[in-house]
Amino acid sequence: MSEKREEFNKDNYSADSIQALEGMEHVRMRPSMYIGDTGVRGLHHLVYEVVDNSIDEALAGHCDNISVTINEDNSITTEDDGRGIPVDLHKKEGVSALEVVMTKIGAGGKFDKDSYKVSGGLHGVGVSCVNALSDHLKATVYRKGEIWEQEYEKGKPMYPVKKIGDTDKRGTIVTFKPDPAIFTQTLEYSYETLASRMRELAYLNKGITIHLIDRRHKKEDGSFEGETFHSEEGLKEFIKFLDGNREPLTREVIAFEGEKNGVPVEVAMVYNTSYAENLHSYVNNINTHEGGTHLSGFRRGLTHTLKKYADESGMLDKLKFDIAGDDFREGLTAIISVKVQEPQFEGQTKTKLGNREVSASVSQAVSEMLTDYLEEHPEDAKIIVQKVILAAQARHAAQKAREMVQRKTVMSIGGLPGKLSDCSEQDPSKCEVFLVEGDSAGGTAKQGRNREFQAILPLRGKILNVEKAMSHKVFENEEIKNIYTALGVTIGTEEDSKALNLSKLRYHKVVIMCDADIDGSHIATLILTFFFRYMRELVENGHIYIATPPLYLVKKGARKQYAWSDEERDKIIEEYGDGAKIQRYKGLGEMNAEQLWDTTMNPEFRTMRLVQIENGVEADRVFSMLMGDDVPPRREFIEKNAIYANIDA
Repeated sequence: MSEKREEFNKDNYSADSIQALEGMEHVRMRPSMYIGDTGVRGLHHLVYEVVDNSIDEALAGHCDNISVTINEDNSITTEDDGRGIPVDLHKKEGVSALEVVMTKIGAGGKFDKDSYKVSGGLHGVGVSCVNALSDHLKATVYRKGEIWEQEYEKGKPMYPVKKIGDTDKRGTIVTFKPDPAIFTQTLEYSYETLASRMRELAYLNKGITIHLIDRRHKKEDGSFEGETFHSEEGLKEFIKFLDGNREPLTREVIAFEGEKNGVPVEVAMVYNTSYAENLHSYVNNINTHEGGTHLSGFRRGLTHTLKKYADESGMLDKLKFDIAGDDFREGLTAIISVKVQEPQFEGQTKTKLGNREVSASVSQAVSEMLTDYLEEHPEDAKIIVQKVILAAQARHAAQKAREMVQRKTVMSIGGLPGKLSDCSEQDPSKCEVFLVEGDSAGGTAKQGRNREFQAILPLRGKILNVEKAMSHKVFENEEIKNIYTALGVTIGTEEDSKALNLSKLRYHKVVIMCDADIDGSHIATLILTFFFRYMRELVENGHIYIATPPLYLVKKGARKQYAWSDEERDKIIEEYGDGAKIQRYKGLGEMNAEQLWDTTMNPEFRTMRLVQIENGVEADRVFSMLMGDDVPPRREFIEKNAIYANIDA
């Protein structure tokens, strides 16, 4: 850690550093206010909150190693080698500082500016919330040669903090088991989800080592599944990992790290041959997927510096139209990470940075970084400017194609796609549209639907792979034009030519309904890639769903049951006994209208999966891998995840 950070973090971390802001009685009553939700996302968020405390210790220069263990019973153990949470008496509260941290909302050393310069997580809310929402939590502190311990049930101490021994190590161990009364949807942790976040944290905080162990799964040699995440180069390595499935245009990652106007700024970027813009921004390790002042500062610094270089190079002299900001970002992957002492968050999900002073800091850092790089790498500079010119030419072509889509979209009902079978309900919040693979299945769906609120749009074959297509080709594609037109959304504003306007969205549920086989999975992935790259707001606002048609129909005499998995099928066969007949549905067209309604479209009985972006960085990487040109990583991914997919032999 830098000497500058150490100045803020003299080893004066004691009970007096802990400040308790308010009680936590209503955390259990309204958990979503604190952790977002009580589903899969909230369950994993508990882990992030505890780990964030360890990361804060690392940022302060006092911790090098963090481990996270998923135990056999889906409880979680985190351990670090930091200073250990203070255990001495808290003057104001009259109990141990450890108990204050674990039982008072907003209690944490991160509110004392002498203890922490910056911190991640929910800024002091975290670990006490985890305690409140846990069936059981045990905290063990190794501090100043002594071991201290306290256990809690549903956030309440079972006994006072007590000394249990002496030690020559230091750090904090927290083991917690989420409360099944709160997390009713699932209590099972996803190794992949946790690994993705731990990897991200290792890249964002270079030099820290994070171990992830899954004690639920043993390997052949008797050891447990697990990974160790460590990065010496930080964001430079993060960019290489993220862009591993794309072909780079420049020979090396363009990077900057330093402090501007008192704001630590780290930026890494690279241009590739794709047509997508992938900007990922972080504040104090929090992924600000709504952007904010740091992202606008990056864009301004990038556009100003590249435009100036391109003008001076004379390469724009023959261009008959102006270059726009979008053109400088096509085929660009960049990560912007800033550390802010008192971040102000805005936006719908409080992940948009509002601190105005950060914009100038990032803009200045990017301008310096790019100016130096372009001067030192004239060949790469020429390649980048040529990419910008091609992007500008493609943008003009795309604008014409977009205008065609717009003209169709703003027309009356007569302008809707001919294949769309619309519903009669006029309130979009009550309407849903099924994007159905093929005319045959589309016909069945039209017969089986409820015409009042369900619309059907059949799609012919596999839609365009937008991952490998220039934007004007995307807007010229007939099936994609039909999707835009049917949904009623418009594209482009004066500020952002790619922005999506959802004010005229005609359906609040957009359901992808494909066959339960490999081709159907591929088509669903193509459609999802399109939504992720061109209509991401629809995904983020919870409008995209995937229908789950059954795989089997099991019959015996007058009895019949549908099965959505092999395990479910086997259970039904066992229940029915000898003589059970099995029908495998390979396509939606094999079901009649009544069966499709009963199993897949009837809101009372159907199961639909809401598409959510848990981690935008990981989603970007997976889509580029699955839909890009690089075959080996795609094959490896499919083989690794085949157990979770319905794949025919």
